[in-house]
Amino acid sequence: MNQTQSQEQQILLAMQSGRKIDPVTALNDYGCFRLGARCFDLKAQGYPIEDEWFVTPSGKRCKRYFIPSQPRLIK
Repeated sequence: MNQTQSQEQQILLAMQSGRKIDPVTALNDYGCFRLGARCFDLKAQGYPIEDEWFVTPSGKRCKRYFIPSQPRLIK
């Protein structure tokens, strides 16, 4: 992890490279406890961040965030 970049910047760069980020990954890789808040901030800046629900191996549901390769058109 690059200490000179903010969590928001690191998460954005990861998603721009095609990664899907879930809360555990955000905590382990970027020290981010509030992934949803960081993604909310990025959306407010105009980035096309989307989310999807998934089930963890232990059976819990949570969201993972990503930037799609083909952003959806908003009608």
